[in-house]
Amino acid sequence: MKYELYYWPEIQGRGEYVRLALEEAGAAYVDVARGPRGTAAMMKMMDAHEGTPPFAPPFLKAGKLVIGQTANILLYLGARHGLAPKTEAGRLWVHQLQLTITDFVVEIHDTHHPLGPSLYYEDQKAPAKKRTADFWDERVPKYLGYFERLLDGSGGTYVTGRRLTYVDLSLFQIVDGLRYAFPRRMKAFEADVPGLVGLHDRIAARPNIKAYLESERRIPFNEQGIFRRYRELDG
Repeated sequence: MKYELYYWPEIQGRGEYVRLALEEAGAAYVDVARGPRGTAAMMKMMDAHEGTPPFAPPFLKAGKLVIGQTANILLYLGARHGLAPKTEAGRLWVHQLQLTITDFVVEIHDTHHPLGPSLYYEDQKAPAKKRTADFWDERVPKYLGYFERLLDGSGGTYVTGRRLTYVDLSLFQIVDGLRYAFPRRMKAFEADVPGLVGLHDRIAARPNIKAYLESERRIPFNEQGIFRRYRELDG
């Protein structure tokens, strides 16, 4: 089966967590909105009045299934491509961790748009600076410290042990994105999370991920996505 991934064509965004899972699994997929008339097809599916229309991208079409929400898509893919534990308890645990990452992604976005996405960054610079200071003082240590402890206690190479899951791929993206958006702050913080830094490097070296990162399929970080670089926010 060839999957159809629907997400905005110019950014990594939340769709990148799904792309990483598909790439690691070696799954056949098409990034629909990056093709001719793909964005129109995506909007048409969201505007449908029948069936199970998704609220927003990313969403994945798998045969007759249309699955929305990043964590929900990864829950589906993980069980089918060896990227999640085999037991129900294990799958729920990994899903819980992905939902925690989802919460963190919202907080990352809100560093540059604390008053809302409908306003330009230039209209909320002062609140963004205040939000970013709190983010790095309180939220980054809380979230990344939590995953660092899990990795340290796993007794293995990955968060849940010796087997890779989609959570490890998502944490790679978190570290990679923070390095792009906050190069100075992240460089100073990395000494506190050596396990996550090592995890990032191991993921980057995996054959399928390495090939993906070097390909045109990997959209570069830019100032339209979740991870945005603003010099005045980087300490």
